[in-house]
Amino acid sequence: MIQFVFMLTHHDRTIDNPLATYAELRGSGLRYVGFKDIGVPVGQLREVCAAAHADGLEVMLEVVSTTLEEELRSAAAAAEIGVDWLLGGTHPQDVLAVLSGSTARYCPFPGTVLGHPSVLHGEVAEIAESARAITALPGVHGLDLLAYRHPTADVAALTRAVVTAASGPVIAAGSVASVAQIRALDEAGAWGFTIGGAIFEGRLPGGPSVAGQVREVLLAAAGSGSGHDGSGPGHDGSGDDGRSGAASDAAGG
Repeated sequence: MIQFVFMLTHHDRTIDNPLATYAELRGSGLRYVGFKDIGVPVGQLREVCAAAHADGLEVMLEVVSTTLEEELRSAAAAAEIGVDWLLGGTHPQDVLAVLSGSTARYCPFPGTVLGHPSVLHGEVAEIAESARAITALPGVHGLDLLAYRHPTADVAALTRAVVTAASGPVIAAGSVASVAQIRALDEAGAWGFTIGGAIFEGRLPGGPSVAGQVREVLLAAAGSGSGHDGSGPGHDGSGDDGRSGAASDAAGG
């Protein structure tokens, strides 16, 4: 099944007091939780990471900063905090040097990503070639694809092209806001997807509570049916890399 990563984020920023919101999710069945590198001090991110690890979850930090200096600072913070995955960012070769010695699975953005909130630009073929080149770099585990943040591309075609070109798992990040989108991403071969803002806006089934929506999204992911079991790249770096085959819709994360 496709994997769900709940992001403690809204409008591409980590929410205020993320630890309190995370505490509401205990017992929901969540396996992956994440936050952005913008919004709250590193100390609060460290607290969330420690709590999630104590509960057996894997933790992802997504870089949405727009300068190289900020991106490298965030990568260093990710290594220090001890997150399991580092997502996003647009300078993979520079970040890989910072991550030397870290065990974090690194999944940068493919294609041309601009602004904050982050928007993906470029032709599908160009983004797929970027995916191929980036995942060929030693130390890159997979990709963080802004599939629903492209202003014109067909999401199904884009996701499928990137999944085919990449040599690791593809996580669809940003602006997922419906069960139909989840199914479409699964059919297109994405290993996982993130949702943050849409849940805080109460746009998913199970509302109005955050925990209720998280449970419903987990059920939707489990029922999407492509056969991704999440036990490969999400746990030991081997096994199912999230390949398969369609998508379309939108929101914020």
